[in-house]
Amino acid sequence: MLRYLEEHFAGQRAKLRVVTEMLRLGLRVGEKGKLYCGNIELAPAKVARALSVDRRVVIETCSEIAYDENLYRIFSELVSVAKVSGAAKRLGHDVIEIEADPDSLGVVAKVAGVLSRHNVKIRQIIADDPDLYPEPKMHVVVNGKLPQKAASALRSLGLKSVSFK
Repeated sequence: MLRYLEEHFAGQRAKLRVVTEMLRLGLRVGEKGKLYCGNIELAPAKVARALSVDRRVVIETCSEIAYDENLYRIFSELVSVAKVSGAAKRLGHDVIEIEADPDSLGVVAKVAGVLSRHNVKIRQIIADDPDLYPEPKMHVVVNGKLPQKAASALRSLGLKSVSFK
């Protein structure tokens, strides 16, 4: 999908920056070209300031998306999701951060299998899209503390890196 956006916004680096960040954050575009996080309308000027672009770039990008059938189908369906890995410790949970080859198959299944065998409940799994993040990671929030045996089993999966937060 990122290639499609790069082609569509070729030569328009500021607009490409806006749409890429919209994808990363799950910001959606409404019928009239308004920008939303969930049901909260976002001010183009504040979004522009955060992205270091002119507010008109944000407005034009959202309008262009709203009036392009293919882009609208994508951006009208995006949903923002709470990634709780940063706050997990304060909630009493551990986090497993995993780096793996983005082209490898079954990483989520292998990790979930190890955790299941050790009776560890998964609260959330979020994996970065390799097209949007240069060094994608998968964050697994587990219920409570991760048992040492489960941590050892995860390390033995042969992934690029497994760290515990």
